Amino acid sequence: MAGAQFSAETSGGGSFVRQPNRFTGRVTPHSTSPAGGGPDEQGRWPLEPGRYRLIWCRACPWAHRARIVRGLLGLDEVISLGTVDPIRDERGWRFALDPDGFDPVLGVGFLSEAYLATDPDYTGRVTVPALVDTLTGRVVTNDYPRLTLDLSTEWRRFHAPDAPDLYPVALRPELDALMAEIHSDVNNGVYRCGFATSQAAYDEAYTALFARLDALGERLAGRRYLMGDAITEADVRLFTTLVRFDVAYHGHFKCNRQKLTEMPVLWAYARDLFQTPGFGETVDFDHIKRHYYATHDMINPTRIVPLGPDLAGWTTPHGRG
Repeated sequence: MAGAQFSAETSGGGSFVRQPNRFTGRVTPHSTSPAGGGPDEQGRWPLEPGRYRLIWCRACPWAHRARIVRGLLGLDEVISLGTVDPIRDERGWRFALDPDGFDPVLGVGFLSEAYLATDPDYTGRVTVPALVDTLTGRVVTNDYPRLTLDLSTEWRRFHAPDAPDLYPVALRPELDALMAEIHSDVNNGVYRCGFATSQAAYDEAYTALFARLDALGERLAGRRYLMGDAITEADVRLFTTLVRFDVAYHGHFKCNRQKLTEMPVLWAYARDLFQTPGFGETVDFDHIKRHYYATHDMINPTRIVPLGPDLAGWTTPHGRG
């Protein structure tokens, strides 16, 4: 479709329809494969510390979730981390941050090489996060919502002793429903605003986004975190969108009814999380801004990256708990 940033993911009505996740393997202690083996007949890979590598981009909210959850659970020494450059060109995500432009563990210059090693016929967008098997160079999964839940559940034997329970069994029905709403209207909602190619599609996404943010603000007015007194997966998922809101989504994606800093409850909540160990130190505002403003040519053809906004407020007292 003319004018679309991703024409293959744009409907006839101008709505952005995100592509499905191509690789949906899972690392689990229930795999019947031997150590060092590939996936069993159900696509389950053996649970082995040190074997898998999480590829992320500091700019990407979907990948940022996995980086935060990995750290909160104490899996830093169990699952290695590879970082791609925030600038993505027609060849996709590249390891330009590494010496000589190659991931030191996988030995590839582009994440697409791992995708094609797994599926030589793959033609979709190459996305992060991706969990890659270092023994074969194959992608285990790019299914970002399942990946972080599996880190909480399937990798439990490797969690740090004081690791939080981000996906408590008793709360899962409510958590799943809440995270589905946040995904539809907020996490993906900002993209549905930004990548819309019709006024009607944009209007619909914008209305749903701010209605959901209003509802979440009301919910958080009476509790510190989305599910009460403890951080859960839902907080991680909301945070990675909120932390990008003013620097990217407000201007670049036209999500401009208000800035996050103009929504008092959500702004205090976001600062609370930012100042929590495992959150703020994983945020790179420079990478975020350079990625969004310099890779979406249909939205920002000049590729000019804005100097603002002022980021000093993120470290001010939040007054929550």
